[in-house]
Amino acid sequence: MAVSIGYAAGAFDLFHIGHLNILRHAKEQCDLLIAGVVSDEMLRLVKGVEPFVPTIERAQIVRDIKYVDHVHIETVPDKLEVWREVGFTHFFKGDDWRGTEKGLRLERDFAAVGVQVVYFPYTAHTSSTQLRRALEAASAAGEDRPSARETA
Repeated sequence: MAVSIGYAAGAFDLFHIGHLNILRHAKEQCDLLIAGVVSDEMLRLVKGVEPFVPTIERAQIVRDIKYVDHVHIETVPDKLEVWREVGFTHFFKGDDWRGTEKGLRLERDFAAVGVQVVYFPYTAHTSSTQLRRALEAASAAGEDRPSARETA
């Protein structure tokens, strides 16, 4: 019997319940779960976002989640290239991608190489975007975020 290898990718910045839900649900549907942690450089390049937590720390947090078997740090924007590096059979994504241009392209690309795209419910009440906005609002109100030097 073939081993199913799942891959759930994300920034996992400002880790929250939505992230945990994706990882838990993904592990329920595969034998081995690899969590892809998008590097700081890729977050800047692809999303135009400056992460609050550095790549290496985000990877350590995710690595220590009981549902995760391995962590892969993503350093390329192309998910097919990531597939070539990792070799997963299932790709897990929040259902906010379902039916979108990006989601449909992902499904086509992965179908061509035999990877199944599985969507999970998006946790609408908590998101990194909402947390980021709250932190930025607090910062704008004079509650500055400590610099890397201050936290080291």
